[in-house]
Amino acid sequence: MDIAVRALSPAVNDPTTAVQVLNHIESFLTVVGSAQLRGRYVMADDRGRPRLVLHGRAWEDYLQLAVSEIRDYGATSMQVCRRLRALLDGLRESVPPAQRPGVEAELELLRQSVERVFADPAHRAVAECADRQGIGGRSRSHQ
Repeated sequence: MDIAVRALSPAVNDPTTAVQVLNHIESFLTVVGSAQLRGRYVMADDRGRPRLVLHGRAWEDYLQLAVSEIRDYGATSMQVCRRLRALLDGLRESVPPAQRPGVEAELELLRQSVERVFADPAHRAVAECADRQGIGGRSRSHQ
């Protein structure tokens, strides 16, 4: 996520790198979204004695961490908005029903962001269209 945010900084301005990072983030979120997450993980030594206790995160924590800053910093990039929409649409289809409300909430935040940034209805319609590559074109929106 940090790499995508750096790529979206005014100094770098590289939305294509951000989109490539979103590919990896989607893979990660697909796996985590289907996993049985626990509130606590205990690492033990060879004899089974607890040596380290790690606090776990909820699905919504991972989801929010993965997409919120990219959504905010990439709000003016049609490419990022389109790829992020495809990522969230894909998650909505792939994660268990219990995880979908978090995805729906992120989709709504993305919709609001696109509405705020793209005042022109034609540009807004393009920015709202899911595209796994982010680069546009009708044939890409259904991949």
